[in-house]
Amino acid sequence: MKNLTVPLLALPRSAKRVVVVALDLILALVSVWVAFYLRIDQTGLPILQQEYVYFLSPLLAFPIFVRMGLYRAIFRYTGMAALASTAKAVGLYGVLFFSALLLLKLDGVPRSIGLIQPMLFLLLVGASRALARFWLAGTAAKVRAHEGRLLIYGAGDAGVQTASALAVTHQFVLLGFIDDDRAKIGRTINGLDIFGPDDVPEAVERMGVTDILLAIPSMGRAQRNAVIDKLRALPVHVRTLPGMVDLASGRVTIRDLQELDIEDLLGRAPVPPDAALLAKNLADKTVLVTGAGGSIGSELCRQIMLERPRRLVLVEHNEFGLYSIHQELERLRDEHRLQTEVVPLLASVVNLRRLREICGLYRPATVYHAAAYKHVPLVECNAAEGVMNNVFGTLNMARAAMESQAEYFVLVSTDKAVRPTNVMGASKRMAELVLQAMAARQSVDFGLLDVESEEAVPNRTVFAMVRFGNVLGSSGSVVPLFRRQLLEGGPLTVTHEKVTRYFMTIPEAAQLVLQAGAMAHGGEVFVLDMGQPVKIMDLARRMVQLSGMTVCDDQHPDGDIEIRVTGLRPGEKLYEELLIGDNPEGTAHERIMKAREDYVPWPEFAPVLASMRVAAEQSDEKQIKEILGRQVHGYGPQAEGKAANALLV
Repeated sequence: MKNLTVPLLALPRSAKRVVVVALDLILALVSVWVAFYLRIDQTGLPILQQEYVYFLSPLLAFPIFVRMGLYRAIFRYTGMAALASTAKAVGLYGVLFFSALLLLKLDGVPRSIGLIQPMLFLLLVGASRALARFWLAGTAAKVRAHEGRLLIYGAGDAGVQTASALAVTHQFVLLGFIDDDRAKIGRTINGLDIFGPDDVPEAVERMGVTDILLAIPSMGRAQRNAVIDKLRALPVHVRTLPGMVDLASGRVTIRDLQELDIEDLLGRAPVPPDAALLAKNLADKTVLVTGAGGSIGSELCRQIMLERPRRLVLVEHNEFGLYSIHQELERLRDEHRLQTEVVPLLASVVNLRRLREICGLYRPATVYHAAAYKHVPLVECNAAEGVMNNVFGTLNMARAAMESQAEYFVLVSTDKAVRPTNVMGASKRMAELVLQAMAARQSVDFGLLDVESEEAVPNRTVFAMVRFGNVLGSSGSVVPLFRRQLLEGGPLTVTHEKVTRYFMTIPEAAQLVLQAGAMAHGGEVFVLDMGQPVKIMDLARRMVQLSGMTVCDDQHPDGDIEIRVTGLRPGEKLYEELLIGDNPEGTAHERIMKAREDYVPWPEFAPVLASMRVAAEQSDEKQIKEILGRQVHGYGPQAEGKAANALLV
């Protein structure tokens, strides 16, 4: 059978249709012969005018079947809908066939043949479709190796639909369902048992389960986290179902079973955004985003697009990053039928002339400054470049926005700016100080920084900063690193057993940045509520366990994946903070706070910036760090050692 089926599946679509049409015509003739046999016990060749019936049956059946779309179906994926279409087509055929026999009154043809033959024809055609489904799909499945043995968590609509899709792809051997509903436990779906949560450990061991798929879209975050925590102890790979919208649109298929969402690893539910705050500075305005191709910048662009700005200006110095986000936004615009003009511009924030040109031409109402060097060890090794990009890039962009009379300027900052132990964090705090100093002035004199600047620039721009911690899933995030290391068989690398970080998902961070910027009045440092800090070691263990593997350590030397401690990197802290001072103020949004941060007035700060620029242009890293040490609270070469020792005691 396999030797016959594999070549048949390999035939072109047109050849397969010819085979199906020929089969149906043969079945039409066979059903006529059987009808005569059952009605008048005739087994020989047709007599009198009976031969006309043999011509009439296929002559009627073929155009009706074509019109009803029976030859567009794929046999091995045939389901109840296809069988229902077959029944309708044969029903129409039966009415016309019986009517024709009544009108023609052929000799030797009983009128009851017009009833018996369509019923036989329906039986034969339906049986051929069902047989083809099991035969062809079964053979195709044997050609592919199964990837695992699966239980579906959720015996509702999503779980049943998923089971049907898996039956077609044969990606996994489906062994049963899990559900919390006591009314369903112990019953079956298509012959597969439904287990209760307490029965899962025994079922996993007895049935050799390798994967569990979460298929309960309506489950709340707290309940979902509780389920995942229970499954962590089992030697199974926990996966999640692609969104039903993505499945329906064809963007993903059931073969794209996903790793757990980053939110599942974080165990924290995002707060729904305030629609009015989101739209305030965006709807029908010209919006400019720097660093548009980066992790945060690109997500800002996606969410800004959905608020229907008049124009979205993308500023990015990485050519491929700019190309990628521009293409994505073009598709998003077409998908949602937006009228937004998307303008991709290659530019470096270090180039003030280019930024002035851009702002003068497009006159942005709102600017989101996400461009920065953020990788701690790299900036530590390239302090001059880090300062030029993070400090003077921010100054340049803010100056260009102010000169073009932008209404709002929002800096995307970081928790590493608080008592920093590295150049990256210190440079971001210096960028905050730049904006705080500018925000406090009705006009800003750039004479010390630019000999060509003769007059102070009027300040009509509202400056604000939004400070938050690590985002899960960004290019420098630990989660993609761990996933890659898991695929490579380990080890997972953690810099210190006690290192902790605040985490937030990229979409939530971008939403909160947009909402915080809309609440600004000038000079505020907004701080996002990041929830509880997460130990990186715990996150690594969680990812190993949810991948169906075990951690190799002293207690479990036969484990699958080792977690290796590599030591703190240059400038890295054991923990991060979000506030320099105490007692942050609340805002209209429960996850956005307002920090009270001291700053240096512009007349005193401008000479500091001038000295730092000279040091950066001369790559004088010693002088750069001395200036940072004087201006940034908590920054110093020995700060990390003290922080580490304090935690280790």
